[in-house]
Amino acid sequence: MERVEVNGLEVAYERVGSGPPLVLVHGAALDSRSWRPQLDALADELTVVAWDEPGVGRSSVVPEGFGLAGFADALAGVVRHLGLGPAHLAGLSWGGTVVLECWRRHPDLVASLILMDTYAGWSGSLPADEVARRVEGVRRSLEAPAEDFDPTLPGLFGGEPSAEVVALLEEIAADVRPDTLALELGIMAATDLSDLLPEIDVPTLLVWGELDSRSTLEVARRFEADIDGSELVVVEGAGHVSNLEQPHVVNEAIREFCRRRTAGERRPRQDSNLQPTD
Repeated sequence: MERVEVNGLEVAYERVGSGPPLVLVHGAALDSRSWRPQLDALADELTVVAWDEPGVGRSSVVPEGFGLAGFADALAGVVRHLGLGPAHLAGLSWGGTVVLECWRRHPDLVASLILMDTYAGWSGSLPADEVARRVEGVRRSLEAPAEDFDPTLPGLFGGEPSAEVVALLEEIAADVRPDTLALELGIMAATDLSDLLPEIDVPTLLVWGELDSRSTLEVARRFEADIDGSELVVVEGAGHVSNLEQPHVVNEAIREFCRRRTAGERRPRQDSNLQPTD
């Protein structure tokens, strides 16, 4: 891991490969390790960067009052420091919400968006009663003993996760900072970026697990309808962490999208259903 100081915070990141830049933004209760399959597979033709967001992993604790804008500005600071902009920004779940806010605040740094099993904030993508249910679930989870934290939440996977993936998530879960998790999910509950989606004017790839019950395909279809020219790839058999459950499918979708964006090719919106591979 390397580190950079951004807006007074030390932010850790991993950088591999060479070529057009792809910056990976992890979900809540995760860190850069959740992108191992992408770091391993895509570095042959892309400069791949995965950060530990502020308050996570090897990065600094966030200051009081830190919000979505702070996370987005920190992400922009990393891209600027590394001289990577404009970059392909890819965000999973909560990370997709951060990426959306980064595009709003720093559009000059964004070549394209790759939004994966994500939300326009919980309030922007989910019914109010579901938001309330999740907030209560987070409260109970944070009050429970640390050893009871379960990295395989309902909807996280479409099928039985491999022992390797479960071990990775358990490793990451052991390092979760409860204060940061509470902050992230509190921001998600209060955020509604749905009005931002029709304004997006950069190429956008949507990658969604077919069996994601946390951010369902209904959410994906709304993103597809609202973002002009967006492309939806449905990952068959996958749940909420499609990048871990079907990495070969997800990696190929990202690779092919970035190749076309680098070549400057544009194509009309389409809905792709890719088959999992072994």
